[in-house]
Amino acid sequence: MRIFIIFLLFFGFNQFLYSQDQKSNITVSYSNINRIDVLKKIEASTNYRFYFQDNWFDKNVLVYGDYTNKTIEEILSKVFADTELNFYINKNKIILTKNSIIYDKFQNNKSKDNNIPIFFQQYDSVKKNKTEKADPIALIGKETIDSETEFYTLSGHITDLKDEKSLADITVKVKNTAIITITNKEGFYSVKLPVGLATIEIESLLYNNTSRKIMIYSNGTLDFSIIEKINQLNEVLVKGKNSQNIRTAITGVTTIEAEGIKNIPLVLGERDVLKIALTIPGIKTAGEGSSGFNVRGGKEDQNLMLLDNGTIYNPAHLFGFFSSLNPYTINKVDIYKGGIPSEFGGRLSSVFDITSKNGNTEKFSGEGGIGPVTSNLTASIPVVKGKASLLVGGRATYSDWILKSLDDENLKNSQASFYDLFAKYNHKINKNNSVEATGYYSKDKYTITPDSLYRYSNSLVSLKWKHSFNEKNNSELNVTNSEYKFSIDYESANPESFLLKYKINETQASLKFNSEFNSKHRFTYGIASKLYKVNPGELSPNGDSSLITPVKIEDEKGLESAVFFSDKFKISEKLLLDIGARYSYYLALGPSTQKIYEDGVPKTPSTVTEEKVYTNNEVINSSGGFEPRIALRYIFDESLFVKAGFDKNYQYIHLLTNNTTQSPTDTWKLSDINVKPESGLQYSLGIFKKLEYNDLELSLEGYYKTSKNILDYKVGANILLNENLETEILQGDGKAYGIEFLLKKSMGRLNGWIGYTYSRTFIKLDSQFNDEKVNNGAYFPTNFDKPHDLSIVMNYKFTHRYSFSSNFVYQTGRPITYPIGKYSYNGAEYTLYSDRNKFRIPDYYRLDIGLNIEGNHKIKKLAHSFWNISVYNVLGRNNPYSIFFVTKDGQVKAYQTSIFAVPIPTITYNFKF
Repeated sequence: MRIFIIFLLFFGFNQFLYSQDQKSNITVSYSNINRIDVLKKIEASTNYRFYFQDNWFDKNVLVYGDYTNKTIEEILSKVFADTELNFYINKNKIILTKNSIIYDKFQNNKSKDNNIPIFFQQYDSVKKNKTEKADPIALIGKETIDSETEFYTLSGHITDLKDEKSLADITVKVKNTAIITITNKEGFYSVKLPVGLATIEIESLLYNNTSRKIMIYSNGTLDFSIIEKINQLNEVLVKGKNSQNIRTAITGVTTIEAEGIKNIPLVLGERDVLKIALTIPGIKTAGEGSSGFNVRGGKEDQNLMLLDNGTIYNPAHLFGFFSSLNPYTINKVDIYKGGIPSEFGGRLSSVFDITSKNGNTEKFSGEGGIGPVTSNLTASIPVVKGKASLLVGGRATYSDWILKSLDDENLKNSQASFYDLFAKYNHKINKNNSVEATGYYSKDKYTITPDSLYRYSNSLVSLKWKHSFNEKNNSELNVTNSEYKFSIDYESANPESFLLKYKINETQASLKFNSEFNSKHRFTYGIASKLYKVNPGELSPNGDSSLITPVKIEDEKGLESAVFFSDKFKISEKLLLDIGARYSYYLALGPSTQKIYEDGVPKTPSTVTEEKVYTNNEVINSSGGFEPRIALRYIFDESLFVKAGFDKNYQYIHLLTNNTTQSPTDTWKLSDINVKPESGLQYSLGIFKKLEYNDLELSLEGYYKTSKNILDYKVGANILLNENLETEILQGDGKAYGIEFLLKKSMGRLNGWIGYTYSRTFIKLDSQFNDEKVNNGAYFPTNFDKPHDLSIVMNYKFTHRYSFSSNFVYQTGRPITYPIGKYSYNGAEYTLYSDRNKFRIPDYYRLDIGLNIEGNHKIKKLAHSFWNISVYNVLGRNNPYSIFFVTKDGQVKAYQTSIFAVPIPTITYNFKF
């Protein structure tokens, strides 16, 4: 008994000494060393020993501290304050734990059973059945004993496992709860979770679903890399994404995925994301084979075409028969035809935001196609495995070889060819930084007559740096340069041979920030500026025998800058408000000579009163304005919601053309003293319904637009190499309205969409001077006013390998001006024309069909193939492109021109490796 008492006294004394040592203060100081070295320094000066895993520490993070007469608990609490590490002190042993706390007694906490510490809860939920393997649990955040917070924020980034691209519109759910969110366009998500165990589920139509059990102690991150569903490549054709429609308040947004359009029959078997855009309600073109787009009543120059944030001025090959973008290098196109996000500006009608693919960082891969007119090949090359890759692509036509093999001498001596090249380097430096560099070049040449050779080209360089400050804040820096130029090389036996050149160059820099302020507010803000340099035209003699007098129109320069801000304000689960603002400011810059015209009389060369000379970079004129962008979305239930929006935009650059449609020899004119900037307002309202039957989606959108200072021209205007261009230009008001209907089925054996638009577009050219009036100053239809526009795109899958597709288009004929009589004046006879655009050419309709054959689905094979056998214009409809009039034998006769008046069969072969 005495021995036992002595033992108790000895043990108690030791415990007393230990407790006194534990409460004793220590002194330690350190500077610019990592945390492991801090622990070693404490061990060297005390009796404490630490137990941990080295991989819990980032050795690149350096810390500093200076503590005098502090307890070990106080010092370690400071050392581990910004980490997920906790510590437990047992005598002179200090055990570190990641996330969790080691409890040496039961404590009250926020769990339902206050007798069970949180540390034990994660294990109690796992079944003890030996035949069932428990899923690993991810520990999120850092557990604290005295926290009163019941909910914490879990955020993360979702990427494609194959190429590490960020994935937007991926559903993130918490199992057995109503908590759900969707990733934003950068692939980030954020949800509020109660403390404790949860299962995070990731769901997508195009990617395999996955889940992860977590134990959340405090705010933290959890990233996912998911795998694409191989059997889904052929399911969805066009996605005006319903999830995106729900997630955003902006109206009139459509996304076209390049991978989903391969089944749609198009002219000469070419995949073409921009041609598919013409089947979407609200987007038209003036005629078959035309370049340029008319979006909700806008002119061709009112669309901002962006490839990886760089401007493409002429996205067309061969007058618009093909787009100048290699379809195998394109990832998707986001088309904003209603509300335009505040980060975009400079155009009145729409933005085509085209993003290219990222290369495969894991292995060499590629795809290509062989068609009757073109062939293309794209290859993806890993540079740094898992981090960096290079995507290169090229496409060329052999139409010159085809033309030379024909018997017709005129065709045999003609030319029509093009090619385009693409390269993109992407590098994920680390979790928070990535860079992308894009290079693009396209070139066309063609001859209309044997003595004239036309050339035009696009070039673009784009650099992007993405930086993530944390899971809620990121930035994007973009620097781009793009250029468009054309030339006409005329060689003749007479002394009139000439060379005509034109060029426009644009350099742009922008800095954008995205910030998730809280669960209700997401901010986007930044600055942007672009410098325009235009060579309006240069004429020089072609050859020593040419007597052409050189002419050079004075260069133009302008600087367009803007600041922008938007707030996605989630007022409630049902109501979302997107409030945006953009202020743009434009400076016309010298060197330049500006003509000042007499007030109160028409602008003519004889009414010039003064010529002002401006030196290099001197401000000629300034203009600008506030551009509000407001959008609202209200959800009635999961299947029904409405949107409304209002937008204002300014445009400081104008396309000059006397043609009905955009052509390669059109020129661009900057605003200055005599040419005002254009401005436009748009009001829109839409209702969207998801039908339970067969996964059908229905949308109905209406819009009304007004615009000012829209460019048009006097009759017989000369706009090329004209030093007094403003005397040929008219500026007036425009208005447009319409209603768009879309019924879409994205899944199943039968998929596709039906789109119909009823719309009207008018312009008014009024003035106090009669020679500057058109149609007596009243509103009249524009060249592209087509009230009825119907598109039906269908695809039916017989099996996984065989499918049938069709495409039907109907459009009202466009307006045209007809001769209606003759009159004599001073002994000469003249033709009398109707009011401008009073009549219409015949209506247009076309049916295309195609048979699609997938290669077998064996995994181990050299390449996966895809055949497309299609017939364009299977009905052989002689659709009119234009009507022209010829006076012959004293009579005026009308003639019709057509582009494709017979069925055009094609076979294309595509492969992927």
